[in-house]
Amino acid sequence: MQIPLILRRLFIALFWLSLGTSTVLAHPIPDIPVCGSFVNGGSATFSVEVNPRCFDPDPVTATTLTKIQFSSLTEERKAELLAKAAALVKLDIEFFLDPIGRMLPEFQFEFTGEARKPLVADEDVVVISGLWPTQIPKGVTGWSIRATPETKVAVVFQNVVNHTPHSRVAVLFPGERSFTLDLTELTGAVPERATHGAIPSSRGFGDLPSTIWSFCKQGFAHVVPDGLDHILFVLGLFLLGRTWKPMLYQVSMFTLAHSVTLALSTLGHVNLPAKVVQPLIAATIALVALENLWKARYTHGRLLVVFVFGLIHGVGFASALQDLTIPKDALVAALVGFNLGVEGGQLAVIAGALLLTGWIRDQRNYRRWVAIPGSLAIGLVGVYWTVERLQN
Repeated sequence: MQIPLILRRLFIALFWLSLGTSTVLAHPIPDIPVCGSFVNGGSATFSVEVNPRCFDPDPVTATTLTKIQFSSLTEERKAELLAKAAALVKLDIEFFLDPIGRMLPEFQFEFTGEARKPLVADEDVVVISGLWPTQIPKGVTGWSIRATPETKVAVVFQNVVNHTPHSRVAVLFPGERSFTLDLTELTGAVPERATHGAIPSSRGFGDLPSTIWSFCKQGFAHVVPDGLDHILFVLGLFLLGRTWKPMLYQVSMFTLAHSVTLALSTLGHVNLPAKVVQPLIAATIALVALENLWKARYTHGRLLVVFVFGLIHGVGFASALQDLTIPKDALVAALVGFNLGVEGGQLAVIAGALLLTGWIRDQRNYRRWVAIPGSLAIGLVGVYWTVERLQN
């Protein structure tokens, strides 16, 4: 007995669906920002911020601790979280002073809002902030950090020199070490120059490619492997047509749109809460996939849909940067680098899809066995995500 075509397509769609639902509630990656604040004479304050999601075996899919949830925690549970934060920082981040070597900061941890903002609304995110005010010994020439291989998330290296954010920022993945920030003029290791506390060896044009590359890595990781929702959206665009012109038009329009809202959101001109953005992103995934079911081939009318949906995704991309205090001097480089990384991630998704389906030459077979069941699966995931995120 031959299985009806619609049942075969549904079976294949459910197989695709099973591949995607394990990370249905994906959130932006909870990076760990580490900041050193220095003034002339060697006074320094080191700070670190840990999102409790970092304690989860899979931080990307873990849920955020909000103020209303935090208020219901017992004192024992709060003390446990503080102890976990101290242990995580000790295990995941190494701190170095040159030429002394590794140092062990004595952080005092407390619960705050992100970037030490006060907790006001019930939905405000609760993080664990650590501070260590200290005096840098004379003769110290620089400081740096290393993200150990055990780190599950990225560590962001930032600095403030004489109350001015330093222009160079580094995003460190597991096993990577930051650049060394020159502290010679602040600690008295060499006579102070007429630059009034400037740090020439850590500034200048050389910072630009370093910062771009650092955020490029973060942008790529935000799509591959951690951005399942963005991956499914790009696959939805791909499934409608594999020829290079439709893909070029759609990807270019999507890039233009999300670049606009990524910049506007990061600069603070567009501010939509995650409870609005995340369901909308899920809905765009469902709608693009469903459109593939009743349109057999690409038309230019698709570009308007892609542009509008790209604007929504750009706000979602921006969430990875909005949690960081990026210096104004580094903001453009961070935006350029992050955007390039996102594009690299999108191209990697498309390249992988081409490798998997390129051998299917017959367009009718491709639509029957790949485009339709794949779009059904992506549409089901998008609908599921939309409902789930609205409920949360």
